[in-house]
Amino acid sequence: MILLPSTAISSLTSIGVGNAGAMAGGATAAGVAKPPQVSFTQLFENVATGAINTLKSAEAGAISGVYGNASPQTVVEQVMSAERALQTTIALRDKAVGAYQDITKMTI
Repeated sequence: MILLPSTAISSLTSIGVGNAGAMAGGATAAGVAKPPQVSFTQLFENVATGAINTLKSAEAGAISGVYGNASPQTVVEQVMSAERALQTTIALRDKAVGAYQDITKMTI
């Protein structure tokens, strides 16, 4: 299992991508807090879930704006949040594809 540092978790949480820090480690028996760690699979699952929820929220906000039930500022904020989540997802996908291509080019 691959564990990711707390800096990766906090940076994803700060841009509003799901609950990336939900799997954070607790305190040890000695009372000293260990650094939060999340498996690679859990992180990707959290990012995907958060991006989907953000996009759904932005879509609902845009529909509210069309009907005049939401202010233009609220609609713009939700759309910008969705754009940020989509850009993060695309960047992660590109990195994963690049890593896969690097692995396939390795000689055995």
